[in-house]
Amino acid sequence: MTAGKFLFPLTILIFSLSGYGQAGHNIHITLKPYKNSLIYLAYYYGKLKAVADSVTLDDNSKGVFAGKEKLPGGIYMVVSPKKEILFEVLIDSQQSFSVAVDTLNISKTLTFVNSPENKVFQTYTSFATNDGKQITDLQGQLPQAKSKSDSTAIFEKMKKLNQDVQDYRDSIINKYPGSLLAVLFATMKEPVVPPADRQPGGKYDTGFVYRYYKSHYWDGVTFTDNRIVRTPILEPKLERYFRDLVPHIPDSINKEVDWMLLYSRTAKELYKYLLVHFVQKYVNPEYMGEDAVFVHLFNKFINTGQAEFFTEKYRKFLNDRAYSMMANLIGEPAANLEMVDSLKKPTPLYGVSAAFTVVCFWDPTCSHCKVEVPKLDSIYEVKWKAEGVKIYGVMVDGGKDNWERFIQGHHLGDWINVYETKEQHDAVEAAGKPGYKQLYDVYQTPTLFLLDKDKRIIAKQLDFLQFDKIITLKLNKAKSN
Repeated sequence: MTAGKFLFPLTILIFSLSGYGQAGHNIHITLKPYKNSLIYLAYYYGKLKAVADSVTLDDNSKGVFAGKEKLPGGIYMVVSPKKEILFEVLIDSQQSFSVAVDTLNISKTLTFVNSPENKVFQTYTSFATNDGKQITDLQGQLPQAKSKSDSTAIFEKMKKLNQDVQDYRDSIINKYPGSLLAVLFATMKEPVVPPADRQPGGKYDTGFVYRYYKSHYWDGVTFTDNRIVRTPILEPKLERYFRDLVPHIPDSINKEVDWMLLYSRTAKELYKYLLVHFVQKYVNPEYMGEDAVFVHLFNKFINTGQAEFFTEKYRKFLNDRAYSMMANLIGEPAANLEMVDSLKKPTPLYGVSAAFTVVCFWDPTCSHCKVEVPKLDSIYEVKWKAEGVKIYGVMVDGGKDNWERFIQGHHLGDWINVYETKEQHDAVEAAGKPGYKQLYDVYQTPTLFLLDKDKRIIAKQLDFLQFDKIITLKLNKAKSN
């Protein structure tokens, strides 16, 4: 399917791979012109690649990938001494076979003995490659098309070639049901939306197209088959589904991850892969508020003993992150901050009365804060102050003297400037309560939170320009109501 540079060794730190079974593997290989060279058998794990076995070839370019444990089914790669992927091999239940090739002309010399599935794969690859070359040639003809009818004819030819490849895949699915190749082609298959005249009302309906495509996206994909983990196919399909078809709303995402994880529990490697994928995706989410998905995963799967494959170190990391996130989810009340001002006068967050409160955790010695805090103050003075916004500025580090000099030097007197005394900090620790850094997930500065009049979290960990857009939208909405 693909070839290229292979990067390794790969160490997966977040979980330990379990044993593969006891049937063993015995793959004889002749790889010309390499002699007395170390070559590798590698596998896919989503987007990652890792070494499964290695062997040093003899004077006759021969070697054997062998072991007492059976390899998990999937797409494997034969990798050169220079760490380049030479070609791919299907490995399934039949793990005693031979492969020979001259790497100077792989497509014409690659042969398999006692591996029927690889022979079928090889024939398909040749067919698909030939069609691909024809499609590329047709694409090159498009700029030279003299009329719309010429362009249409070229597109029709390309459509026919693509359909031929899909028909070939369908024939393999029907002829070899349950085979690894059938599973791969079923996973790759795209939903075919009915034409416009067969849609509701007999015309094109964008809502129907979306619903149909989404509801049929996973047709043919078996979430109880571990083999799809060790392919480069599943992860891009998974990412596209959550990027383009699932609303970026925690409740919607939670429903999707739940059915996938619950459905795959009998396929341990697939379940493990999916849970790791979702945890990594949402522990540091791309979209604000999606950290609630990670909290959901933690509560439902990790904290209930359904993730025993995580290392102790990674489990502690997830535990710490989950309890930090739980305290500051979008829509929830912000934790109160019992701080004091420069004169040590108690100035709690919940004592601030404002339509909107921006909580800014910053450090006067932080280089990023030195740039961003004055910008934040500028938009506050020019715009936010008149809109009923107040800034509750919390000194995180940097020392009280530096903090006071920065406030005076940059004229931040209109802010509510506060910090936590050593006595307050010690009292929180002695009581076994979480500190404000954990409650607000403050791992870097500046960190910003936007609260409404009731101190519920509207937005967090965005920049001041994004906050400004949110405030404007909220104010416009209030005016229209």
